[in-house]
Amino acid sequence: MARFFKAFQQLLVVMILVNVGILHRQCCVVFGFPSSASSSFAHSRSTTQSTASSWSNPAYTKRSYPRQTCYYYSSHETEIAAYTFAFASSHIGMSAIRRDLIDRIGKFAQGWVGTGTKLPDFWPGDEAGQEIFPTQEIAGRQLYRILYTTVSFTTLGMGFAAYLHSLSDDIIAAAMIPTFDKVAVYYAVASLSGGISIASLINPSPLSLVPVYEQGSDSNGNGNDAIGVTTNNNGIRRNDSKKLQAYGLTRITRHPLILPVVPWGLTTAMIMGGQLRDFLLFGILSVYAIAGCAAQDLRVTKEEGSVGTVFDPDESLQGFFRETSFWPFQAILDSRQSREETAKEINWIALVAGTGIGFKIEEAFVSFLQSFAEIPIS
Repeated sequence: MARFFKAFQQLLVVMILVNVGILHRQCCVVFGFPSSASSSFAHSRSTTQSTASSWSNPAYTKRSYPRQTCYYYSSHETEIAAYTFAFASSHIGMSAIRRDLIDRIGKFAQGWVGTGTKLPDFWPGDEAGQEIFPTQEIAGRQLYRILYTTVSFTTLGMGFAAYLHSLSDDIIAAAMIPTFDKVAVYYAVASLSGGISIASLINPSPLSLVPVYEQGSDSNGNGNDAIGVTTNNNGIRRNDSKKLQAYGLTRITRHPLILPVVPWGLTTAMIMGGQLRDFLLFGILSVYAIAGCAAQDLRVTKEEGSVGTVFDPDESLQGFFRETSFWPFQAILDSRQSREETAKEINWIALVAGTGIGFKIEEAFVSFLQSFAEIPIS
């Protein structure tokens, strides 16, 4: 447990240092701290921009600003850092107090409980069946997810919008984005990362919000005897108990959905030119992925909260954590998991197809970003 605390504290320090860097660079501008360059950065930046058209190498990726003690930090870069950090910190913070928030929201929504409103028959329900708000706890849980999603999309969306404006306002942004042949390896890593995350959506995991569905019913034909098992009228059964068993990708890491964000974020930043704005958005997302997963593990280890679709950190969840590892392949290297079972259980078709989809998504995403670097936002 001490190792978890130490690792999590170090990750938080990294995120804090990012913000200290933001404040330092802002102070250089506001208070006019001296720099080692003979001219101001604003002048050097305008000079660099005016000579951008003379560059013969369109794959130029280095900042050509003079080396100096303090650097100008644009308003767009400030917004990118602030909103992306707000996304990461609110995401981790709301998860840390999830149990308390669910209780409070459930009490607030008490008047909506027991109204009889139900999901359509074709939609698999949870342990309470088809009714939307059958209990105060489930009402709090569902409304919490809506709040959680709203905060996440708002903060990350604002950071992404600031990133697009930064691309549009920088007249040399397009020239600083490398050509495909220069970053082909980064594309491969980003595509594989996306493929792993996509394949993990059909891989049972208690740390994922994606339920487990299967064909079948229980001995009574209604699928409601076991905890976490419900069946709709079409015989499709939701069986979240399978999420507590290490299987396929979760034998490699217990976070196959989120941890691939780390290499994806870093490689996407390099694909876009490796500029400060790229690392402020995609780099902070990479740090967030590690910190968020570590915080999730801490809650389970200390038995202080719920994760994914598992709302009671019981012995089954503790057993899953003992059998799996945070860092990829650690559980296999120390013989807690079998290489043969892992290779047999991984859905290789889904992984290969997911990697292909990941490449297409990455290609379209980068093309979308490049369009903003070439056309100013009005």
